[in-house]
Amino acid sequence: LSDKWGRRPIILISLLGAGVSHLIFAFGTNLWVLFLARGLAGVFGANISTAMAYIADITPPKDRSKGMGLIGAAFGLGFMLGPFIGGIAGQIGPHLGSNPPLGEGFAALVASIICFANFLFAYSFLAESISPEVKQHHKKRPPRLKKIIEYLKIPLMPSLMGSFFLGILAMANMEAALFLFVKDDFSWSVSQASYGFAYVGLIMVFTQGYLIRKVTPLWGERNVLVIGTTLLSLGLLGIGLSSSLAPLAISVTTLAVGNGLMHPSATGSISLIAPKDDQGGVMGANQSLSAMGRIIGPAIGGYLYEISHPSPFLLGSAFTFLALLIILSVWKKLPDTRGIKKQTTPVSS
Repeated sequence: LSDKWGRRPIILISLLGAGVSHLIFAFGTNLWVLFLARGLAGVFGANISTAMAYIADITPPKDRSKGMGLIGAAFGLGFMLGPFIGGIAGQIGPHLGSNPPLGEGFAALVASIICFANFLFAYSFLAESISPEVKQHHKKRPPRLKKIIEYLKIPLMPSLMGSFFLGILAMANMEAALFLFVKDDFSWSVSQASYGFAYVGLIMVFTQGYLIRKVTPLWGERNVLVIGTTLLSLGLLGIGLSSSLAPLAISVTTLAVGNGLMHPSATGSISLIAPKDDQGGVMGANQSLSAMGRIIGPAIGGYLYEISHPSPFLLGSAFTFLALLIILSVWKKLPDTRGIKKQTTPVSS
């Protein structure tokens, strides 16, 4: 849709819809209302793929991973601050009242306020990134399913999207089990586990907001992708084998750095081989795979954890090792971004 109607309106609609969904959740008193609210949140989740397409529009190939890294850094910051803000809101809510949207629903109310504030900010400052000519061209495109099949016919696209999916699947599988793992095997309290997740978020912010901007021009996108995938696989393996705090801390740090390097470089590589006039469609297809991984991963992780506590992490390591093998099989064919001269990409207002 963002290719047809523009990035700006889709981002604005997504932010507004997310705010409404959180507001419904805050006022919800019945289970079906809560499910409806979460369903709406999923429908209006297009801001992620559209934001990635926006970054692809305004960044030259040399800086594509840097731009994607900034989005990743924003996710990491949210991963770090979200539980903290939600925890504070959850403690304050019952003191303000017991009826929705206060009480237990106060955290959702705070989330909706953040979304509405974000909408106002984007409405005031976010310019359109694609020209009217490009939007008119995409209004005549074939159906979505046919386009996805066409995307998979692009050389290297199946390998890159498949590797990205395996990375997302491994992380979602890990996230479902890590909180239980540190609680059951390391006797951590809920607050200690929250601090641990905040640490992971902090490392991801550093990696995606700073480190990747330094290493990508030196090593090139494809090399950063290989290094990130390797570290992610080793980090997951280390967590599964950890029996004391020191190995766990080293493994979690390795995982956070690897994840922070892999995902922006994978997304940047996908963007580089995608048609210039179809960035939004390709990013949307890639995010659909990401959403599938985030649905399947927790189910796998939760089931395996009941069988053996280390198994979700070991399986995640196997997933990312498979992704690494796929990447290495096409490594020579991937764009080498070292030495690409910087160019200016205009943004239409």
